[in-house]
Amino acid sequence: MFELPVPDHVRKIAAALNVGANQVRAAIRLLDEGNTIPFIARYRKEMTGELDENQLRKIAGLYESERNLHGRKQDVLRLLTEQGVMADEAAAARLVGDIAAAGTLAEVDDIYRPYRPKRRTRASIAKDRGLEPLALWMRQAGNRGLDKAQVWAFAALFVSEDTGVTTEEDALQGAADIIAEEAADDAPTRRWIRMATWRDGVVRSSAVQAAAESVYEAYYDYAERVAKIPPHRVLAMNRGEREGFLRVSISASQDIFVRYLTERCVWTGDVAKSRPHLDSFVGAFLEDAVTDAYRRLLAPAIEREIRASLTERAEEHAIHIFGENLSNLLMQPPIRGKTVLGVDPAYRTGCKLAVVDDTGKLLEVGVIYPTPPQSKVEAAQREVLRLLGQYDVELIAIGNGTASRETEAFIAKCVGACREETGKAVPYAMVSEAGASVYSASPLAGVEFPELDVAERSAVSIARRIQDPLAELVKIDPKAVGVGQYQHDVSQKRLDETLAAVVETAVNRVGVDVNTASASLLSYVAGLNRTVARNMVDFREKNGRYRNRRALAHVPRLGPKTLEQCVGFLRVTDGDEALDATPIHPESYGAVASLLQRTGSAKSVIRDPRERQEWIRQLRSVSVETLSAQTGVGAPTLRDILDALERPGRDVRDNAPAPVLRTDVLKLEELEVGALLTGTVRNVVDFGAFVDVGLKHDGLVHVSELSDRFVKHPMDVVSVGDIVTVRVLQVDAQRQRLGLSMKTALAERP
Repeated sequence: MFELPVPDHVRKIAAALNVGANQVRAAIRLLDEGNTIPFIARYRKEMTGELDENQLRKIAGLYESERNLHGRKQDVLRLLTEQGVMADEAAAARLVGDIAAAGTLAEVDDIYRPYRPKRRTRASIAKDRGLEPLALWMRQAGNRGLDKAQVWAFAALFVSEDTGVTTEEDALQGAADIIAEEAADDAPTRRWIRMATWRDGVVRSSAVQAAAESVYEAYYDYAERVAKIPPHRVLAMNRGEREGFLRVSISASQDIFVRYLTERCVWTGDVAKSRPHLDSFVGAFLEDAVTDAYRRLLAPAIEREIRASLTERAEEHAIHIFGENLSNLLMQPPIRGKTVLGVDPAYRTGCKLAVVDDTGKLLEVGVIYPTPPQSKVEAAQREVLRLLGQYDVELIAIGNGTASRETEAFIAKCVGACREETGKAVPYAMVSEAGASVYSASPLAGVEFPELDVAERSAVSIARRIQDPLAELVKIDPKAVGVGQYQHDVSQKRLDETLAAVVETAVNRVGVDVNTASASLLSYVAGLNRTVARNMVDFREKNGRYRNRRALAHVPRLGPKTLEQCVGFLRVTDGDEALDATPIHPESYGAVASLLQRTGSAKSVIRDPRERQEWIRQLRSVSVETLSAQTGVGAPTLRDILDALERPGRDVRDNAPAPVLRTDVLKLEELEVGALLTGTVRNVVDFGAFVDVGLKHDGLVHVSELSDRFVKHPMDVVSVGDIVTVRVLQVDAQRQRLGLSMKTALAERP
């Protein structure tokens, strides 16, 4: 059995990511020991050289890919050995070298292709009929200066009823089939043609039915270089083809490839000295054989491979975009300490209302009918005003789904009436309700609100989303939040993995209050799963509030290793231990004790804001490197400890812009070109950003209008949740479309 030496994955990954080999080696070791990525990124900075989560996930992904590649190489060597191919020492040495040097799975498969057991092909049938010697003779015939009659006479020797070769034409056709397959199976040839097609090939799409109207009309006669086509167009063409509107293909220069095939696979050895003229019988025969190799065997296979690669890249890009948008959405700042009225708009079934207090506790639900067909506006207004006054509502959250703008207009009138009656203007905000119906119909919502119907649960979710977007959105399948492009066209397994990692990162960046968090939120904490998260909630409900992090050790199925991974991301506020309310890991509590001892301070200083700030000021007057040497704690960890002590209750989301609050409604018909508006970025895609400026439909800022400078991708300029100033470029009332621009210095605010 031939064994390849284990390759140096570490150096290859380090070079690919431009990080140190020791950093990669440490990261791989920590991952192999069962540590989670959030834990490594936060609490093992000294070991990894402060690699962040993105770098660690890339290392993990590349390491897995390299192991899979090495495993495939070993499988191919095993198969070749079993087939007896490796019995020849020279052939074995060449194959082992080629396989060891292969850098991708495609290259490994190219090497194995000539030996892979095939279904019955034209070439294999010709070989069974004994025509392989004729094929070899024809490849060398040009060196003998033979004419057609001589070739024909030699071919006649292979005519036999027993083999099924009945004529000279049959014999020569079989030889041509063998030459074509050998040319198509040549690994270097396939690699060269694949690369050349990537570089110079063109993706073309045409209409299956030219007269049919569809959203794919832009692709009815479209062509773009393979190397230049953007991911969203690849996915659009794929969908159009799948739905029967488009025919998609890849075209390349056949003449160049046939010439290369002839040079590579025909004019070899002694034949290269004579190079039979193509207008000779032998030359034309060989030309036809390699042309058939390209047209029938290579071109379709290379097209399938390239389209599969284009699709894979496009899917990875779409998944990345979805992940970035989801991350920004989850990290939207909470609006704390306000009683909120949630409104789930609808027409026939009425608008569902839900009032929740500042902790998210449900106070009352109801339904009103201010929209058609009932249009009971006065009764609806009385009910809204009652709820605003009775519960001292401070904010109204309106879902942005069906009937949202009619509902918004109604709520704006209610706000005006409330201001006239009480002098209090209650602002409102439009909230994305994507996924709210998914949550409402879920078993989780059924357990949380068994007495409510689906629509009422949705209103509660909308109200809570503005109070704490992260805590509410984690209850929903990430795919349902509606901030991606073509998310239904990509690998769902890969999408699920990526989005789960995004949610995990967001949850662990923010931290979780172990005494208020739902099981859904806890399940995304590093090291925890749904079962342990549920056990933590059950333990809390049975035994009361957790008084400290040590109590977590008593939760069923929460073992020492899991506790080590999760405990730093769990918070216990107003507990027995002040440090339990910070992101400082219990393993570093001794370091804090050393810092207290160094300044002669009591532990009570941590709870007193004024004394704590003076203590931190004293510590920061000394360099981190000096403190690190004195306490024996690594400088990166020490910096994190000081930051956590300086602002123990800090929420990383507080740095993001707050949601836009409104007290009146905007209509499309009222807009004029050139008007300045403030809006919220709702979605970012390859061709631009969709901005909510208070209308029924979001306006589009095309990538060309995002900045005065060139923008390679919209994410370089904007993110989901950004508050932006835009200028109206185009108003299309008929199609309810709004074109916006962020170009020029918009110093003037609307």
